Amino acid sequence: MSSRSRIGVSIVRILFGVIWAIDAYFKWQPSFLSDFTGYLEGALSGQPAPVQGWINFWLDIVKVDPSFFAHVVAVGETGLALLLILGALSNAAYAGGILLSLVIWSTAEGLGGPYVPGSTDVGTAIIYVLVFALLLLTRAGMTWGVDRVLSPRLGRWAFLASGRSRTTPESDGRTNDWAQAHNTGART
Repeated sequence: MSSRSRIGVSIVRILFGVIWAIDAYFKWQPSFLSDFTGYLEGALSGQPAPVQGWINFWLDIVKVDPSFFAHVVAVGETGLALLLILGALSNAAYAGGILLSLVIWSTAEGLGGPYVPGSTDVGTAIIYVLVFALLLLTRAGMTWGVDRVLSPRLGRWAFLASGRSRTTPESDGRTNDWAQAHNTGART
């Protein structure tokens, strides 16, 4: 990927993080924290029976302690936003973001339904899944992100970040582009 492309993808990552930060701000509002089950119940209207069954399954779990689950979502979205903006532990953030987006899409967004005449979209959260996948495949945390420094230090846990940089033919297979660039002055 060219330098310009890496920068472009990193800008998308950062802006996506800002969007999640704005969304997280709304999750910390008293109206969300006090009416978390109401958001899920609102998605039941007009849904086919299998989708209603899925949403009711989650409602039964959430009703055990709605405040706890509302706070889990708020903390999760806040953490996700910070990791995206910083480009830190990116692969873990992308995996968490995919899971969170799928849960949101399949519950609060009712799989994008109800699918009746006049429906106009499939929901936004499923599109977020694709954005997270793009960021994962392009190793977006390695440019303008903490992962560039963090990955080499994580050792075998580097997969949580954007991973180790690919080795070059000149390297001994143990160093990565980042370390090599900083030891030899070469550009990556």
